[in-house]
Amino acid sequence: MNIIDIYNKYHLPENLQMHMLRVAACSNLIIDNWNGPKIDKESIIRVSLLHDMGNMVKIPEDFSKDEEFIKIRKKYFEKYGTNDHEINLEIGKQEGLTEKEIVILDGKRSRKNEETLKSNSYERKICAYCDQRVAPNGVVEIKERLEDAKVRYTDKPLSVWSNEEKANHLIECSLGIEKQIMEHCKLNPEDINDDSIKTYIERLKKYEI
Repeated sequence: MNIIDIYNKYHLPENLQMHMLRVAACSNLIIDNWNGPKIDKESIIRVSLLHDMGNMVKIPEDFSKDEEFIKIRKKYFEKYGTNDHEINLEIGKQEGLTEKEIVILDGKRSRKNEETLKSNSYERKICAYCDQRVAPNGVVEIKERLEDAKVRYTDKPLSVWSNEEKANHLIECSLGIEKQIMEHCKLNPEDINDDSIKTYIERLKKYEI
């Protein structure tokens, strides 16, 4: 099924669709400039395109006053619960991600940056890195994106990002992941930007999962 059809099947708002398309486009740009160890290119794209399907439950109630959207959001809670990460994994399985791809999806979370830095999986590193490069309005520097996470999660004491020491460590790990990727890539971090991924986004809208 076409990725846009999948997004529409789950009634995802455009901003969430664009986030996943941007992450996949950043991944695709890196893949096309990769000269390192062999990587599973299709798995990277598939995980990137489906990695935040559960984020519907994170969207604030006042995001939309549209009654249909409110009903859809309520159905998400009733069907899947409230844990966005568990929903990501569940929908990923439903939409055909392999066991290997589910492992990548589970491991690429920013809270696991230290493990990702130490991992031998460049699929996991690339998926994690590209997700952490994409802010709500587009591609930004890794440090800017994660410093923003510290601000956004300040009032959520259970989040690792609300702990200054842990958050700073995760940012350092993310910068380490960036360095590892760039050592095997014909790009610099600044080459990954909104302009350089535009054509990839249009191409990925036709991607078949």
